Amino acid sequence: ERNQADVSEAKSGRTDLIFLIRFRHCCLLRNQRCLLAYLYDRLLRIRALRWEYGSVLPNTIQFHMSAEEMEWFNQYKKSLATYMRSVGGEEGLDLTQDIKPPKSLYIEVRCLRDYGEFEIDDGTTILLKKNSQHFLPRWKCEQLIRQGILEHVLS
Repeated sequence: ERNQADVSEAKSGRTDLIFLIRFRHCCLLRNQRCLLAYLYDRLLRIRALRWEYGSVLPNTIQFHMSAEEMEWFNQYKKSLATYMRSVGGEEGLDLTQDIKPPKSLYIEVRCLRDYGEFEIDDGTTILLKKNSQHFLPRWKCEQLIRQGILEHVLS
């Protein structure tokens, strides 16, 4: 506002204000660049959360996000799901699985909290109770490990 007032005065003949106007304008542009860099970095971090935690974010993370950021996350989640359905045949391809190459197809996991029944591809249903240990296919339980329901037992 002060810059606009000074611009109108400079137009009327006060040339000594031109340097002050330019300085303020440069400061405003710098602040704008800093703000845009911050927002872009935040969006990159929110995008990384989708790959790390899956389609459902923990409440502790959601608490620190604005409504607009949650909306952006949901739109990104939908776009990624649409893309994954479009590749890999009829069932699609889950790109979020096996982010690190597996050393074995089955892993031993411990349940950190009660989850309920969990079905494997062969139709077997396993009851996941707190502190129970199971030998499960890696790709089937990797999402639950990221969500904090299971933990990989390293022997």
